[in-house]
Amino acid sequence: MMRMRAVDGVIAILRGVQPAEVLAVAESLLAGGITTIEVPLNSPRPFDSLARLARELGASVRVGAGTVLTAADVDRAADAGATLVLAPNADAAVVKRTVQRGLFSMPGVATPSEGFAALAAGAHGLKLFPGEMLGPPVMKAWRAVFAPGTAFYAVGGVGEHNLAAYRAAGAAGAGVGSSLYAPGIALPELTRRARAIVSCWHESPAA
Repeated sequence: MMRMRAVDGVIAILRGVQPAEVLAVAESLLAGGITTIEVPLNSPRPFDSLARLARELGASVRVGAGTVLTAADVDRAADAGATLVLAPNADAAVVKRTVQRGLFSMPGVATPSEGFAALAAGAHGLKLFPGEMLGPPVMKAWRAVFAPGTAFYAVGGVGEHNLAAYRAAGAAGAGVGSSLYAPGIALPELTRRARAIVSCWHESPAA
């Protein structure tokens, strides 16, 4: 598996974001300390948003494509400038194509069997999804059987109320969606939420 710079800390999930607003939203997140941004592919014209982020803010933001379900979508995301691919499932073809394109692969897994299979396919990190159902105790238990250094991420129902517990369980990062961003949110409020979530993450003791 190729060496790949890990994704650390908070990932902002912008489900539903419009291309016309994605730069302003991203700049508001940056002001709050978040530097990794995911545009789910079931958002409006997602590849347009990815391209705008990569072109205008690629030096400051790690651009991720989320809800990536096919190898063809990996190619479209890579061509748009994404450097991170996230999925709700563990599809070996998607993982392998992501690695071939030189992007960070973070498939979604819900069992150890899925996790080991994803890593065997080349995944760089494992997204425990949905995080709120699996919970920090599951992540802690998995760390006892996966290789040391395996990067685990909590996504789904994650926010200020449970970030500390996930970090204590060994999470390398967490994807935060609806508790951070929703279409139409006022940008100052988005920055405030981002700042609070980042502070929560950094002030929580790591495993």
